[in-house]
Amino acid sequence: MSLSMNLDRLVMTSVEGQIAHPVAPANPYRVGRDGVSRVLPGTGGITLNQRIGDRCVGLASDHTEPGVALHNNGREIVGPRNGPNNALITYACVGNRARVVSGPCRGATGLVTGKHGGVNHVLVDFPGRVLVRLRIGDRVQIISHGLGLRLRDFPELVCMNSSPELLERWRLTRVHGRLVVPVTHVVPAYLMGSGLGKNTAWRGDYDIQLSDAGARERYALGSLRFGDLVAIAGADNRHGPSLRDGRMTIGIIVHGDSTVSGHGPGVTPLLTGSADAFRLTRDPRANLAALFEVREPRPLIQRRPLAGSISRSNATASLLPHNPRNTARRARPQVV
Repeated sequence: MSLSMNLDRLVMTSVEGQIAHPVAPANPYRVGRDGVSRVLPGTGGITLNQRIGDRCVGLASDHTEPGVALHNNGREIVGPRNGPNNALITYACVGNRARVVSGPCRGATGLVTGKHGGVNHVLVDFPGRVLVRLRIGDRVQIISHGLGLRLRDFPELVCMNSSPELLERWRLTRVHGRLVVPVTHVVPAYLMGSGLGKNTAWRGDYDIQLSDAGARERYALGSLRFGDLVAIAGADNRHGPSLRDGRMTIGIIVHGDSTVSGHGPGVTPLLTGSADAFRLTRDPRANLAALFEVREPRPLIQRRPLAGSISRSNATASLLPHNPRNTARRARPQVV
């Protein structure tokens, strides 16, 4: 049975942002949870070789945002000075259509893929031929459609950050009074980290911690991809991310893994409610790239996170002063 939504009540609104330049901290090093310091690309800008459907674990990067990161740099004289960007990250919904309105790619269209809290970016996917021609500062307009969305057959469920088009393409159905939801992974809520403690789930994401190798293997989290639709068991996001038995949150992977303690692939919540209201089905094609026929998602392959891929002792040894005698000794052939 197809879903009934309150489409007659929803209001469409145009919001806009600029392609954000990457921002670097004063210290270029990130100290990983394995004790290793690294200099890595991070958030912002235009990511040319990572899009929805691609792997998000094991990359030599930190919090990579696939495609384009938007931020509204306007300042308001009424209300908070960052009000325009607050509106952008609140109004934009996953699955909304975006259009470039300035620069050499004017007229090109893309797809909203998520929201990244902290840096407060809205993420948009564009075809590769467009990504290579976009410029930092180009303006992108989004047709916001989804705020106030409700499922009439499931009034107890809260829809957030989701467009009606996404729910339609997701092929959600009602069977025996439960909402059947295809997902790629099921994540236990105790693995969720950075982002906990916020009083809203409408303006960003929170992160899956991959530091426990046993849990990572058990739940196949090394195979996560940008755009995967995942379930978080025991999570309640009605009033901000929190741990609660008997609840369930369905969300989308929006940014890549991190080496930093407590951080990892980010999840923007889409649906939250009683666990009894959901019936999960495993589907490797439950990915935004496949649902919107943007591109074929990569196969689900387990990958190790960057943090922990080399030992701290080896990393430290590589930073020691060069010693020609040690080099010569290491270069001697071994007879076996």
